[in-house]
Amino acid sequence: MKKLGLLFIPLLLFACNPEAPNTSVDANNDKIAVGKYATFKLESDTGALTDKEREMIPILIEASRIMDDLFWKQAYGDKESLLKELNGDARTFASINYGPWDRLADNAPFLPKVSPKPLGANYYPADMTKEEFEAADLEDKESLYTLLRRDDQAKLITVPYHQAYQAEVQKASELLSKAAELAEEPGLKKYLELRSQALLTDEYQESDMAWLDMKENKIDVVIGPIENYEDQLYGYKAAYEGFVLIKDMEWSNRLAKYAAFLPDLQRGLPVPAEYKNVMPGSDTELNAYDVVYYAGDCNAGSKTIAINLPNDEEVQLKKGTRRLQLKNAMRAKFDKILLPISKVLVDPEQRKHITFDAFFSNTMFHEVAHGLGIKNTINGKGTVRKALKEHASALEEGKADILGLYMIQQLHKNGDLEGDLMDYYVTFMAGIFRAVRFGASSSHGKANMIRFNFFQEAGAFEKNDETGTYEVIVPKLEKATAALTELILKLQGDGDYDGVAGLVSTHGLIKPELQADLDLLGQKGIPVDIVFDQGVEALGL
Repeated sequence: MKKLGLLFIPLLLFACNPEAPNTSVDANNDKIAVGKYATFKLESDTGALTDKEREMIPILIEASRIMDDLFWKQAYGDKESLLKELNGDARTFASINYGPWDRLADNAPFLPKVSPKPLGANYYPADMTKEEFEAADLEDKESLYTLLRRDDQAKLITVPYHQAYQAEVQKASELLSKAAELAEEPGLKKYLELRSQALLTDEYQESDMAWLDMKENKIDVVIGPIENYEDQLYGYKAAYEGFVLIKDMEWSNRLAKYAAFLPDLQRGLPVPAEYKNVMPGSDTELNAYDVVYYAGDCNAGSKTIAINLPNDEEVQLKKGTRRLQLKNAMRAKFDKILLPISKVLVDPEQRKHITFDAFFSNTMFHEVAHGLGIKNTINGKGTVRKALKEHASALEEGKADILGLYMIQQLHKNGDLEGDLMDYYVTFMAGIFRAVRFGASSSHGKANMIRFNFFQEAGAFEKNDETGTYEVIVPKLEKATAALTELILKLQGDGDYDGVAGLVSTHGLIKPELQADLDLLGQKGIPVDIVFDQGVEALGL
């Protein structure tokens, strides 16, 4: 282990940008766009929590801060070597982006003398080619939880996360164990104990199962290496992150009924039977939370406002998933971003249909829709994620968006969802303008580009050249929804890498007319996303 550690350190530094600046940077550089982000204070009513629950929160925040440091290492490398040379807006912007690349501008460098961001971030040697990786005879090279490095003969080797980051995961494990001692709810206690051990072994399945078994907990934490968006070379490697959450019991009870509809919705998908031949797990849950701390991957660039976990395909098929709606962060994006966008780009007669309830539902059913379709290809190519490689995340996000709208249509048709259907449609369209601004470096941004272009070609909305606003054309939108649903589900089921690559190349881009609309939003000072005033002091603990 000592030898691996010695190998890892210089290679980690090599994988960092070798041209990172060594002098203070002028904060007036026009590429440093701190104004893209609106600040929002993460608060929650802790009055209903017990003394021990309130005592747990700072411990979980401290553990999440370790995830933040680990994500810096995965995304860039040596955080301190970068930040110590920066000040003012430059330092702030680097902190928001976890490195010198603007995540909302397709990872363009915003500091001088900085090279383009490696597609594989810091998971792989910067000089590694795809051909070299694919030729390497390494059993765990595609594991979610290994880094690729070079030995002293410059040959590729794998280093498990729990070895590469031994000191950090040991400390985080101890903090989770300390929190488990305070946990009064048995399910939360078991999960924290198992997650504490999982950080030391990179064996997460048992703790994932325990997380799904929790029902009555008011405090929650999502922590560890989870999503694979940061790896844009293959989409294989998981990124560290942490959420600390307080459950909104009233809203969670309102959402509980929708999980029961999943089997019928799966059977009704508009694709041949072989593309929907599995049923969602029986333990699928919907809950609403106030998020009180973000760390790592979920805090980088555009902020997560809903969660669908675990990602493990075996766990999903056996037990389902939990969908977490982050209500306070969602409200911030609605008030500070979506509403202002609608006043610029949505047809005046349709603006009345922009509502928070519709935004909440569209986001919620996006997360629910991750559980529909299939996780394994129908032709022996393995999991969809492995077959589609670096395109898997963007297509999965596109699937969730379009199937979320399909679910809303079906539930509303059957009388199981209240509200005006136009609210969901118009708010959905406005949501495309919000999310496409995340750029092509974001799986969510790319998914929205594909959908915007597909819908535009299908006539799902029309632009008024005089007012510069867009109007939803309902019959064509419904037809386009069905067509895109079928296309995405078949691409996933077939594991059609070339087909997805073609879709991304033709539709995963921002054309000049749309770019002009997005530029107008920026000129009007509408933020692209949010940053948080967060932590123990913000909570008043």
